[in-house]
Amino acid sequence: MAARKIIAVCQSGGEFVTNKDGSLSYNGGEAYAIDIDEQTKLNDFKTELAEMFNFSVESMTIKYLLPENKRTLITISKDKDLQRMISFLGESKTSDIFVMPSEEATARNMSNMPASRSSRTTVSEAGVPLDSTADVVAIPTEQGDLDLANETHLQCLPHGSNDENHRRAALQWENTITGVDQRYKKNDSHRVTVKCKGQGCPWRIYASRLSTTQLICIKKMNANHTCEGGSVKAGYRATRGWVGSIIKERMKISPNYRPKDIADDIKREYGIELNYSQAWRAKEIAREQLQGSYKEAYTQLPYFCEKIKETNPGSVATFTTKDDSSFHRLFVSFHASICGFENGCRPLIFLDSAPLNSKYQGVLLAATAADGDDGIFPVAFAVVDTETEDNWHWFLLELKSALSTSRQITFVADFQNGLKKSLAEVFDNCCHGYCLRHLAEKLNRDLKGQFSHEARRFMISDFYAAAYAPRAEGFQRSADNIKGISPEAYNWVLKSEPAHWANAFFGGARYNHMSSNFGQQFYGWVAEAHELPITQMIDVLRGKMMESIYTRRIESSQWMTKLTPFRDDILRKETAIAQSLQVLLLHGSTYEVRGESVDTVDIDKWDCSCKGWQLTGLPCCHAIAVFECSGRNPYDYCSEFFTVESFRLAYAKAIHPVPNVDRPVQGELDQAPVIVTPPPTKRPPGRPKMKQVESIDIIKRQLQCSKCKGLGHNKKTCKGSEIIC
Repeated sequence: MAARKIIAVCQSGGEFVTNKDGSLSYNGGEAYAIDIDEQTKLNDFKTELAEMFNFSVESMTIKYLLPENKRTLITISKDKDLQRMISFLGESKTSDIFVMPSEEATARNMSNMPASRSSRTTVSEAGVPLDSTADVVAIPTEQGDLDLANETHLQCLPHGSNDENHRRAALQWENTITGVDQRYKKNDSHRVTVKCKGQGCPWRIYASRLSTTQLICIKKMNANHTCEGGSVKAGYRATRGWVGSIIKERMKISPNYRPKDIADDIKREYGIELNYSQAWRAKEIAREQLQGSYKEAYTQLPYFCEKIKETNPGSVATFTTKDDSSFHRLFVSFHASICGFENGCRPLIFLDSAPLNSKYQGVLLAATAADGDDGIFPVAFAVVDTETEDNWHWFLLELKSALSTSRQITFVADFQNGLKKSLAEVFDNCCHGYCLRHLAEKLNRDLKGQFSHEARRFMISDFYAAAYAPRAEGFQRSADNIKGISPEAYNWVLKSEPAHWANAFFGGARYNHMSSNFGQQFYGWVAEAHELPITQMIDVLRGKMMESIYTRRIESSQWMTKLTPFRDDILRKETAIAQSLQVLLLHGSTYEVRGESVDTVDIDKWDCSCKGWQLTGLPCCHAIAVFECSGRNPYDYCSEFFTVESFRLAYAKAIHPVPNVDRPVQGELDQAPVIVTPPPTKRPPGRPKMKQVESIDIIKRQLQCSKCKGLGHNKKTCKGSEIIC
C-alpha cells in the first residue's frame, strides 16, 4: 500500500496574529509547497526547507497547528514528531508548516550585532529637550561641529507621540547617551542650549525649531570634552526602564536573555556600562512589559477562576486570601483530569512540591497519577505562599472534594510537612507509602558526620535493597547488612516504619512505584513557566496538559494490542523467560514452578510466592508458565488499568482553552467579588540557589589511601602511623 502523502504548505518570514477567539493566524512572508509522507525523514525535510528559505539546518525551528486546536503551536524536533503530525491530520490533504529561526540562533546573531550604530550615535539622537508639539527630531550623522550650513547632513528621526512622557523619554535618552553632567543654558519651545558643567569645557549643543517645519535641528555642536565628563560611566544614568525598553524586542525572541549578555550588548551598542544588578532589573521590567504585571495577575484571579469553570464545566478552581486580602493559595483541577483519573487510572497518586522563582515566590503542590502506559497524568495542583502543614492539609481537602471517589487510594508522598497526619485525617481509607527518595535522604543526613562516604554508600544501597525486597526474608538480609556496618543505622531503619515503605510489609498497591517525584515531566513544565505571572503560569500548564491529552488520545487510537505498548513489552519478556520453566500441579489451582528457584503459583488468587505478580499488576514469568501449561491466556490476568481501553478512557475528555487570560475584559474584571493583592513575600536579593542538596542516589566515593588503606586521603598526603585508619 502506497504511503499516504500530504501537501505541506511551508511559510516563513511572516508573523503570528492572535484572533479574538484566541486562535492564531499567520500573516506575510513567503510560502512554498512540498510533498511529504510517513516515510519522510526530518533531516531531508529540513534540508529542502533550508534551500527554500536560505536557513541553515541547525538554526531553524519547525512548528505546526493541530487541526482542532489553532491556539497552540506544536514543535517538530524528531522524525516521530513529523510522522505524528501526518497522523493527526486525519483526512486532510494539506498542512500549514511554519519555519522560523531557533531561539539560540537569534540570540547568537543578536550578540554578534555590529556596533555601527554606536559609532554614529550622538548626543542628539533622541533629540534635545523637545517641545510637546514636536513630531520629529533632526539628528546628525557624524560627530563634530555642525552649524546651519551643514543641515544637508541631517536625518529625521520620528519622535512618535507628542506627549510629555515621550518628551521625558527623549531627555533620558540624551542624558544616557552622553553620560555627561550638563546644564541647560536656554530651554524653551523654540530653542535649547546645553553645555557641560565642567569648568572651561567646550562641549555644548545649540538646537532650534525650523521656521518652515516642525523639525528641531541641531544648529551647532561641539562634541569634544576637555574635562572628565566624556569618560564618565553612564550606567548610573541609564534607568532600568530605558534599558528595559531597549531589550524588550530581543526578549520576545530570546526569553532567556542573560543579564550578562544584556550588559555586554548595551555597552557595545551604546557605550554604556551596566553592572549585573542593573541589567537584571532591566530584564525584569522588560519581562513585565511583555508578560503583564505580576501584581495585576493576582487581581485577575477571581475572573480567571470563573473563566476556568465556565470554559471547562465540572472543573474546580478556587482560591483563598488572608485577612489583608493578600493571596494565600489557589487550587486547580480540570474536569478532564478528574474524569480521566476516576475512569482510566490506577487509584495511585503521587504528592510532591516544586518551588516557584517568580517575583512573589511561592510553592506549587501537585497530585499526579500514572496512566496505563506509565505516563504522567496530572490530577490537580495548587499554588501556595509557603509549603506548610496547614497548606498541605487544605490541598488534600480540596483534592478529596474534587475526586469524590470511593476507591481506596494509595498515596506515595513524603512523611514530613504534616503529610502523614493529614493523609490519615482526610483520606481515612487510604494507604500512605513513604517516598523512598525523601526517606533515604533523611537517612543520609542523619548518618552524615558519623560515617565515611563509603560506609554511607553501602548502607543506602542496602536500604534500597530492603525497600524493594518482595519478601520478609529478603528485607531482613538487607537490614542485617546495615546492622553489620552500624547497629545505630539498623535501629534507625526499624524505627522508620517499614510497613509504610518496604514492599515486604506495605499493604497498598503502589505497582512498584516507590518515589513521589514520578511526575518529572509535569515539573519540567512548571520549570518552563514558573517565572510568569500566576495566571499565565497556570494557563501554560493548562496548555501543556491539553496538548498531552490530545496527543495521547490520537496515539492510542492506533494501538492494536490489548495492553498498552509499555506493558505489552514487559509481558512478552516475561513470556520468553517462562519458556525455560518447569510446571508441576500441586492441587486445585496451585502449581509449583521450578527454574533458578522454586515458586508456588495460585492462579485463582492471582498470587505467586515471588510477589512479582502482586507488586506490578502483571503476571510474572512463573504465572505465565502455568497459564501456558494449563491453556490459559496471560492477558486475562493483567490489571485492567494496563489495557488500551482504560488508557483511552483516561484521555477521553478534553481540556479547553481559557480565552483572554492576559487581556481580561475590563467590565468583567471590575465585577470581581473579591480583591486579591500579591502575597507579602518577595524574591530575596541575589541569584536563586541552583546547587542541589547532595543526592543519596550518587554519593561520591571517598578517597582511599593505597598505602595505609585509610579513607579521606591519598598516598601523597598520607602521614603513615600518625593517621589512625
